[in-house]
Amino acid sequence: MINNTMNPKVDEFINKAKKWKAEYEKLRSIVLDCELTEELKWKLPCYTFQKSNIVIIQGFKEYCALMFFKGALLNDPNGILIKPGENSQAQGQIRFTSVQEIVEMEAIMKTFIYEAIEVEKAGLKVNFKKTAEYVIPEELLNKFDEIPSLKTAFEGLTPGRQKAYILHFSQPKQSKTRELRIEKHMQQILNGKGLND
Repeated sequence: MINNTMNPKVDEFINKAKKWKAEYEKLRSIVLDCELTEELKWKLPCYTFQKSNIVIIQGFKEYCALMFFKGALLNDPNGILIKPGENSQAQGQIRFTSVQEIVEMEAIMKTFIYEAIEVEKAGLKVNFKKTAEYVIPEELLNKFDEIPSLKTAFEGLTPGRQKAYILHFSQPKQSKTRELRIEKHMQQILNGKGLND
């Protein structure tokens, strides 16, 4: 059964919004017009199709956005969808700073939403980059040679935890800073903990 009714939790979210209130309301009406189920997930209006996440409404300081969970699988010849972060592999956002921009993009948004529903119906999955495809910083490889138990502990972490460490350790431009980050987190790795545990 299609449930495109308004969720009172989302009413509350919009009523409490200090910024982007009119934009949220317009985005909401467009998405609900596409017959998705409205929920509140991660404290944000989230829209699902048969319990699968399709889009979520987000608010930031500089813009609000409609984010597609599997944006990478959508046909986007004009490059409208923006990766929310440099390491994002699946999501794609359409960003707005006014209700007028949302109105102008309504037809395009609906096309993306209906395509996202078809992606879900087809059971398509995003092929995420494997942890092995990330370049491990030289400083970490040196530590592995120095302390074999660190390498063993690192390899025992889940792929997501390994990736988080690799990205965190690779960020600094200077080798000394990368070394300091590795030193700081060595015990955490040896304890089998992730970067944010």
